[in-house]
This record gives sequence, C-alpha cells and structure tokens, in this order.
Amino acid sequence: MILACGEALIDMLPRESAAGEPAFAPYAGGAVFNTAIALGRLGAPTGFLSGVSTDLFGQQLLASLEASKVGTGHLIRSDRPTTLAFVTLTNGHAKYAFYDENTAGRMITPDDLPETAAEAYFFGGISLVVEPCGQAYEALARRVAGTAPVMVDPNIRPGFIKDESAYRERLNVMFACADIIKVSDEDLEWITGSTDGEAFRDSCAASVVLVTRGADGVTVICDHGTFDVPASRVEVVDTVGAGDTFNAGFLAGLHQAEALTLDGLDDADEATLRAAVELGAKAAAVTVSRAGANPPWASEL
Repeated sequence: MILACGEALIDMLPRESAAGEPAFAPYAGGAVFNTAIALGRLGAPTGFLSGVSTDLFGQQLLASLEASKVGTGHLIRSDRPTTLAFVTLTNGHAKYAFYDENTAGRMITPDDLPETAAEAYFFGGISLVVEPCGQAYEALARRVAGTAPVMVDPNIRPGFIKDESAYRERLNVMFACADIIKVSDEDLEWITGSTDGEAFRDSCAASVVLVTRGADGVTVICDHGTFDVPASRVEVVDTVGAGDTFNAGFLAGLHQAEALTLDGLDDADEATLRAAVELGAKAAAVTVSRAGANPPWASEL
C-alpha cells in the first residue's frame, strides 16, 4: 500500500448560477487527497491518512475516497469543521483563499497518529505549513524514513505561509527524510532562489528529484544523471490537481515496475524512471483537460 499523508479539503470552484450570478461549487480536493484519489484510480493499492471531519463536507471527502478505491482505515475523524479553499481562475491557472482555522485536518497532533506499515509514503501540500498537523506529518516522516520510500511534494502556496522561517525548517527536515522529491520550477525558485535542480539535489539526500516545468515537461535528476521528459500536449481547461496527478502517476509507474522500494529506487535506471514520469505526465494531461481535480482512471490512459 502507498500511504498518502496530508490534507483533505473542499475546493469551492467558481461557477455561474442559472440566474447568471457568480457562485461556488464544492468539490473534494486538497493536494495530498488528490494524489491519493489519482493513485486509487490508477490501480495502485492506496491508503489515505488525514484528519477528516464528520460534517457534511467530511462525508463528501469520505465518499470520494471510497469511490476511487482508496483505503480509509488511517483517517482520524473528529467533529471539527472541514477546511475550505475558495478558488479563482485566471487564464486557467488557479489561485486559492484558504479557510483552515481549527479544522479537522489542521488540528491533528503526533499523538493522534495511527500505526502504519506501508510500501511507500507520500507527504506534501499545505498540511506541512500549519500547526499542529505539520508537527504530526513531520513526526511520521521521521518515523518511517529509511524503512520505506518517502516522496515529498511541498506544493508551495506562498500566500498560505505565515511563518516562513519555521516552514523552511520543516521543509529541510522533510527533504532529509525523502527518497523522492517533486518540485515545480516555481517551488524550486522559492526554496533555493534559482531553478537549478542539480544543485538542489546536491543539497539533499534524495535518490530522485523531479522538477516539473509545466508545458516544458519534467527534468529528472538521479544517480544516472539528468534527463528531460516532455509534457503531453493537450488543450488546458484548468491546472487544478495537475501536479498531484503527476505524483500519483509517477508512484504508480514505479509500483508497476516493482521499483518502489529503497533498493529499487537506488537501482532504477533511466528507462524505469522515464516510464514512470511519462505515466505521470500522461495522467496529468487528462486532469488538465477537464475542469477541477478529476484524475483519470487507468482505463482512460
């Protein structure tokens, strides 16, 4: 099982009412949640660990996980409210306004963590920014590092970061635990001040660093060198969930190749990594071709 650990929330996506008024429609989302959904739909054995409310939005999240064949045995349920993210779109690119105070997802602590035994772990998103849930996910990453592959995608939202120095310290810990790191070129520039992926990999211990560059594809940096994989060309409706789906495709590709182990990552050659990246890019292309975070099923690829 691949265990995705992080936020689940409701994306309030812009719509227009029948009367022509601006409106918002609730869709299940969150970066790590989206990755779990995409993994489940791609046929990888998947579980999800997060704080999820018992309110109506929490029930919507639970139903979405179950419909996409994602295991829910690691959910931490409470009657706190669900995080909401109001989305605005400019030329198809999403910007977010988060409402996250005292929510079910945010308020989990290290003491709430269940026992886990997974094939691999995925962390990232806004769940690494805020407390106390950031402490919980950091504690889990420390616990499992070196026992199974850990992938981290910070998916940085600068407008959500209130304490930049503390967040940077957490990212350094997460990167030290990670065997795979995925960053966008914008993430990388925020983290390091440049888009030099090779220099970034030299500063951390990850076996594989993936730098996504939108329509320009993905740069892969590993022990075998650096190579680029082109993006799949498609007409973009919006980019909500694109990177999250890519993460899932990459992990699913490694799982299919039986390379999603610590030794497998160390031994993975360019062909294996390229195939996994291509699966991620192909899946992400489907997601951006339709509205919202709606990852493809394996049968759609």
